[in-house]
Amino acid sequence: MTDRRKELKEQYRQMKPEMGIFLIRSRRESVGYLEATQNLKSTINSTVFKLNFGNHPNKKLQELWKKEGEAGFTIEVLETLPYDKDESKTDYSEELAILRTIWEEKLANEDLTLC
Repeated sequence: MTDRRKELKEQYRQMKPEMGIFLIRSRRESVGYLEATQNLKSTINSTVFKLNFGNHPNKKLQELWKKEGEAGFTIEVLETLPYDKDESKTDYSEELAILRTIWEEKLANEDLTLC
């Protein structure tokens, strides 16, 4: 049993979180919040928690969230970024910044104001 536990720990340690870009969009207004992250699931959960707690750093988004409530928004993963074949690479901030810029342009064409 101890070998199995070690094996599971090693598998967990080697798991790579999904990374990419997500959008929180107001259902009523043409406003959204865009974020790129190396851990989509964790960042989305953290963002929703902060918004529900009233402690998100983006004041415009926080005001809208307070006014409309969680049901007034959709959360959508717009794109995921695949990991490089080079296993030693750990910093994807440059790729995520480029991806964010691309999505900012796409959303501007949809007349969505980012806050």
